[in-house]
Amino acid sequence: MSLLTAPKRIVLAPFQYMLHQTRRSRTPFSVKMSADSPQPLTQSLTLPTQPNQPVQIIAAPGVSGSDLRSAIDSSLFKQWLKNLQSETGILATPSFSLKRVLVQGVDMFGKRIGFLKFKADIIDQETGQKVPGIVFARGPAVTVLILLDAEGETYAVLTEQGDFHACRKVRVPTGRLVLELPAGMLDDDKGDFVGTAVREVEEETGIRLNLEDMVDLTSFLDPSTGCRIIPSPGGCDEEISVFLYRGCVDKEIITQLQGKETGLHDHGELIKLHVVPYRKLWRMTADAKALMAIALYEMAKKEGLLPSKP
Repeated sequence: MSLLTAPKRIVLAPFQYMLHQTRRSRTPFSVKMSADSPQPLTQSLTLPTQPNQPVQIIAAPGVSGSDLRSAIDSSLFKQWLKNLQSETGILATPSFSLKRVLVQGVDMFGKRIGFLKFKADIIDQETGQKVPGIVFARGPAVTVLILLDAEGETYAVLTEQGDFHACRKVRVPTGRLVLELPAGMLDDDKGDFVGTAVREVEEETGIRLNLEDMVDLTSFLDPSTGCRIIPSPGGCDEEISVFLYRGCVDKEIITQLQGKETGLHDHGELIKLHVVPYRKLWRMTADAKALMAIALYEMAKKEGLLPSKP
């Protein structure tokens, strides 16, 4: 292991690999199974905001009954319903109503749902028109802007994601290589954002950070925003907490990090690190997380909101 010398200590660690249930009264909706097993599979759901207008939850062709139940019981779907009924939610006023949800896809990550795709029919009561409602639900995530000072230059750490077995360094959804900030999805419903951020940094870069050294840049946003960033509200529910780490290191550490291959190889993951001068970061990546982190960091610094460096 190598120690990053300076006010804060970073350790370059070896990469480490760290049916539908009965509804409770606190659940903000109730579900009723169809008496028979018609095609398509359907469940009825009642929301407190529209108690006299049951919502039909329908399985699209290819979605099994167990997948449908898992989708309804998932934290992704529950959070979406909660957002709809919140103070700023679409269903907070009687101007809109949720008529039906067509569950189109369920992707499992082990025993939990990782991705959920559905189409929601939300009706504008005044016009009778549908509001566009195709949803790709993936839940909350975190990203970390790592800034390392060495010999008068500040460097940022980026990752290049790929497939270890195929030795391909691309993001499949974009079809091309993208340099990104270290990032990851929350693995559970506990909401441990800073813990997830620290874990993702270690898994993706081999750098071990301390929880107390992390600064939540999104916490500086107005509370009405939910203090998270929503990169694609037109189609995805993802909300990202952006964290900052600042430290001082020897130039030797920058050299060690440059081009280092990391990732959970047992999961077929290959990650290559890129260390770039922070002053050039905004021109070197198309990653929205990085560009949002730069904006948050610069504005927080300008307004004196960042804690002092030790």
